[in-house]
Amino acid sequence: MSRRHRHRPKSRQAGRRVALVLGSGGARGYAHIGVIEELEARGYEIVAIAGCSMGALVGGIHAAGQLDRYRDWVCQLDYFDVLRLVDVTWSPMGAMRANKVMGKLEELIGDIRIEDLSIPVTTVSTDLTRQREVWFQHGSLLQAIRASIAVPGVITPVHRGDQVLVDGGLLNPVPVMATIPAHADFVLAVNATAHSPQPVTLEELLPPDEAAQEQAREAERDSLGAVDFGGWMEGVRGATRRLLDGLGANREDEDGTGEEGELEPRRREWGRLDLVLASFEITQAALAKYKVAGYPPDVLIEVPKTVCGAYEFHRAEALIALGRHLAVEALDRRESRLPVDMVGERIVVEPPTDVGGGI
Repeated sequence: MSRRHRHRPKSRQAGRRVALVLGSGGARGYAHIGVIEELEARGYEIVAIAGCSMGALVGGIHAAGQLDRYRDWVCQLDYFDVLRLVDVTWSPMGAMRANKVMGKLEELIGDIRIEDLSIPVTTVSTDLTRQREVWFQHGSLLQAIRASIAVPGVITPVHRGDQVLVDGGLLNPVPVMATIPAHADFVLAVNATAHSPQPVTLEELLPPDEAAQEQAREAERDSLGAVDFGGWMEGVRGATRRLLDGLGANREDEDGTGEEGELEPRRREWGRLDLVLASFEITQAALAKYKVAGYPPDVLIEVPKTVCGAYEFHRAEALIALGRHLAVEALDRRESRLPVDMVGERIVVEPPTDVGGGI
């Protein structure tokens, strides 16, 4: 039996109702799936979910009862499948739409409304017009997810009336406050944009067997490096050039080269998009730290932002395994204190400061 479907004896201890906070973090948000699986395997009841960006997506799909199907789909995606999902646009509001991804989500969950979900869900977005958070607790789940994943400058925003809605992580990457009204025994939050004292890789955080499997998958991906995917990257780079033109970047000829025909301007401008994403992630990491300090959850799981790039969506299996591994550690610690100390000291599972291989 796979680890995914293993069954553990359900604990008879009290305190089984959990309010779940799933933060932003791009592909690292796949770790949320592993956390949910471990909670359910131990018999915990998820009574409320608050999610931002990828956390809104995973939490919403789980509440709609389709997380297994979503998991099966993302675990089959390879690098080139992810590239094919890139929905290039020429809009100055973002380099990519999310139509292809949202089309797949619609296949999975339909146009279900948030108020009809089996678990109360709050998804968090940011309104650029009024510069404030927007919480979706009613209406179309698909629209709520789409608004929450719109990374500024990368994925086009959602326009609703006079609102311009983008990624909730811009203001609140770990929306703990949204779970305060929930009648839960404890709050468990997953911060997938955590800062770590030093860079740590995904393989270094995984148990040895899981790390070996991911290394084998990475070697297989590298063996496909000779495949020509230039056309896909050209599309994204082209949209990026148009976006950066609007930000004051130097214009190029129609073929993407500079006035003297060199390719260096293209590489420089693609690097600028990387800079935008990296800057956004650094801001999210700092905001998450302050939000968690202001509204500390009972259990906090920290996924370092260095474990993978925000758009490495082809690494689902390993990231799900990481989430499950970190959840095991967090829940083991909590359960070891029950029922003697139902409140006790807050539990934080974060990366070790001296990683040197699989743990």
